[in-house]
Amino acid sequence: MITHLLHKLKDYFFPPQDKETFNPADYQNITFRVGIVEFADNVESDSGKTLGRLLGQEDSLQVFYIDEPFGKAFLSLESRTIFDMIDRGQAIIDKTGADVIIWGYREGDKIRLNFQTGKQYEIEDKSFVTLLDSLYIPAATLENPALFPPALLNLIFGAVLSALSPYNTESRIYRRYLLKKVIHALTQDQSAKQLSVEYMPYIMNFLGIIYLSYAYDQEDGRNFKTIHNLLNAALKHQDLITNPIHLGCIYYHIGQLYDSATVYTTRNPSGYFKGAISYYRQAQKYLSKYTYAYDYGYISYKLADLFFNYWKQTEDLQALRDAVFQLREAEKIYTYALFPKFWAEIQGKLGQMLALLGNITKSAEISEVAIASYRNQQKIISEKRSPLAWGHIQENIADIHYHLGQNGCGRSHFEEALEAYHDALYIYENYQSSSDIKKLTTSIARTRRALSQS
Repeated sequence: MITHLLHKLKDYFFPPQDKETFNPADYQNITFRVGIVEFADNVESDSGKTLGRLLGQEDSLQVFYIDEPFGKAFLSLESRTIFDMIDRGQAIIDKTGADVIIWGYREGDKIRLNFQTGKQYEIEDKSFVTLLDSLYIPAATLENPALFPPALLNLIFGAVLSALSPYNTESRIYRRYLLKKVIHALTQDQSAKQLSVEYMPYIMNFLGIIYLSYAYDQEDGRNFKTIHNLLNAALKHQDLITNPIHLGCIYYHIGQLYDSATVYTTRNPSGYFKGAISYYRQAQKYLSKYTYAYDYGYISYKLADLFFNYWKQTEDLQALRDAVFQLREAEKIYTYALFPKFWAEIQGKLGQMLALLGNITKSAEISEVAIASYRNQQKIISEKRSPLAWGHIQENIADIHYHLGQNGCGRSHFEEALEAYHDALYIYENYQSSSDIKKLTTSIARTRRALSQS
């Protein structure tokens, strides 16, 4: 039973010590705006308002209720309507300034909660929560707020905190402090005893997300084991999951756990690469590009980074090719028209990886595609709006032309390199960036010598 497992959490669900010195009084003015959209529930039910009143007891949250009339058929989470849900949620977030909105949808005797933020499918997103992550709670618990289990309310509070994408250092630190409080409260409270085992995979998934959101950047291997145990407990009860996308979300979070370990674990970080790649790919089987494209594309973007970092450690050329392939997959979904910042980030990484691949394989064609990717990036990062960043891209383009000239592709590439280097130099001199100027002066001198000898 779930009560027994929650009791056992106390054995390993203890909060690690924060390295940050924290005084709550310094952050008392920080609040996170949470909008609760009227639930798709029975006509006579006020379940959304009830949850709003319960969450409103948290001093750190500014909770408000949204009861604008509109059809909510898209809350079924079917692939054909998921974009409608995303668009409607984004419109609400833009209008209200909400940090998080909560959707509620009745399925039989349960209410399914989903959490949406404005950065959920953007490059700036710093959360582990996806819109498809679903927390099921008994609908009956919202009929009598006085008897609502405190542990369940803490779990929902932790889900809200985990969905947040902190917008500055202060909010990040305060969010971390609040997550620590939630974790501690959940280890002490057994009030969710009336929840039956059918809720286990969803509760364990969110317990894993909450702990991952708190401890993802800590080196302690004990934290990794704790989070893995929580998410694995959700997997062990996958026979209770009725919709395969929920299983995909669990695999996704285990992938995120391993992915974080490749960055923050000092002991044998390379050992986590295969796990991250394997679980991400498993998640994509349930969140495919033909059904849940945004999640698939975001995972592809994460896989590209993993393959690239694996290549840097092993010099396995296939890993570099795989990284490019995954970026191409992400590029098909995060387009120039819909996600300009994300698209520009993808173009920049494609430029970098293709430049390396072209240089290693001595392929002029691949190098030319790298230049085209960098030029694409400059459609967003323009000389007028972001001159210094634009200058660095020009320098990257110049470097590719220089290597093409060195590889016997013609002196015109040295000329192109010099022109691009001088474009960048003009920017660096205006910004008095001495380190950039020094490096570029060396590159220009090198290119002039090569041109005179060609």
